[in-house]
Amino acid sequence: MSARVLVVDDIEANRKLLCAKLAHEYFQVTTAVDGMDAIDKAIATEPDIILLDVMMPRMDGFEACRELKFDPRTEHIPIVMVTALNEREDRLKGLRAGADDFLTKPINDLQLLSRVRALSKYKLVADELRKREASGRRIGVIDVTPSGRGGNPARVLVVDDNERQAARICRYLETDHKPMTLANASSQPGGLGAGAATVDIMVLSLGGEKYDGLKLCAYLRNLEATRDLPILAIVDAEDEALAVKALDLGASDILVRPIDPEELLARVKTQVNKKRYIDSLRARLDQSMELAVTDQLTGLHNRRFMEKRLDQFVKRSNMGGGPVSILLCDLDHFKRVNDGHGHDVGDEVLREFSGRLMKNIRPTDIACRYGGEEFMVIMPDTTIQMAQITAERIRDSVDTMPFAINGGLGQLDITMSGGASVIFPPDDTVNQLIKRADEALYNAKESGRNKIICNFDGF
Repeated sequence: MSARVLVVDDIEANRKLLCAKLAHEYFQVTTAVDGMDAIDKAIATEPDIILLDVMMPRMDGFEACRELKFDPRTEHIPIVMVTALNEREDRLKGLRAGADDFLTKPINDLQLLSRVRALSKYKLVADELRKREASGRRIGVIDVTPSGRGGNPARVLVVDDNERQAARICRYLETDHKPMTLANASSQPGGLGAGAATVDIMVLSLGGEKYDGLKLCAYLRNLEATRDLPILAIVDAEDEALAVKALDLGASDILVRPIDPEELLARVKTQVNKKRYIDSLRARLDQSMELAVTDQLTGLHNRRFMEKRLDQFVKRSNMGGGPVSILLCDLDHFKRVNDGHGHDVGDEVLREFSGRLMKNIRPTDIACRYGGEEFMVIMPDTTIQMAQITAERIRDSVDTMPFAINGGLGQLDITMSGGASVIFPPDDTVNQLIKRADEALYNAKESGRNKIICNFDGF
């Protein structure tokens, strides 16, 4: 898979070498000459990954990395720091600044390409979610840009067939996180897959005797529940080919033995922040989808959702499925409430009615705000006789208890009228079904209000 790569290095020969290697694998490459230039180019070109040299004039790689990860416009872009240094403190400094990985000069081609490809997969997902999130903000259903920074201690699953090593890794992690071993996860219903689905990250030791770590990576990537689970694979220093294969099969990051506790914590933090960033984007999108089909005042489904679902139920009934009935509800003399007490009180009444409506229907029924003070309940697999029972229960809940207004300081007596109808297959339509319910509602109001009338007639 191709990706856009920003190469940042103050030495022209280094930039040309990296550009040649990446271009040979069909990556699109742009360059920057120092940290400040890198920030400007990252904002302007939105690369899929940044290869960032450490030692540069004006602004070094560590400072540039911190700036890029702090900016909401660039925080999601994976950064691989490239350095001639291979000291522990330099790795930790880079990871704490937000770097996703390290490459040491002279750069190994296999390591370079495997890390670029692995991190590009994450960026591809993030970009798609960010586009949808941006669309939600444009139409007003999303108003906050999520961030992957911060959060509670992560739940970490440690998988190592050497129990002593697994326990040692857990001890390293328990200062900041909540680790659990393979034995704990396997005891849950559903085994390892179910256990892995409940955690934030897996730390997986490759090269075990009791299981094939590579197969486990592939298996978890094929499960819906664990497809996006970060996997930090632990390998021996000499197992370069194993590390590269793990990245190809879905490992998110590699940690080389002997395990440095601080580097372990830093890499876990990086992966968890990335996961939580993606989770946050998805949560915002779920919220936007919910808002798109929800009436903001009452919390019930809106008319758009009602029309879509009712059309589906009518088609199903016409094709031999169970009957669908609907109930149109209207609050009696609601204009007097708004005129006499104000629209704020009117809103209180509408919200309270919506709550009573939800308490008196089945989980399978769908309550919607039809418009103004009118509401509709869609009742799948329901005869008109059953619909009438539900309608009377709703009406009684309104009539028998006054509505609290002005924050509980006052009360109003409210009643409702309702009209119910049922489908007449095989050629009934949504419009005809609603028209019959509307006629029944009109008759209920004309004959004294505070009553339910059912339309038993066909068309």
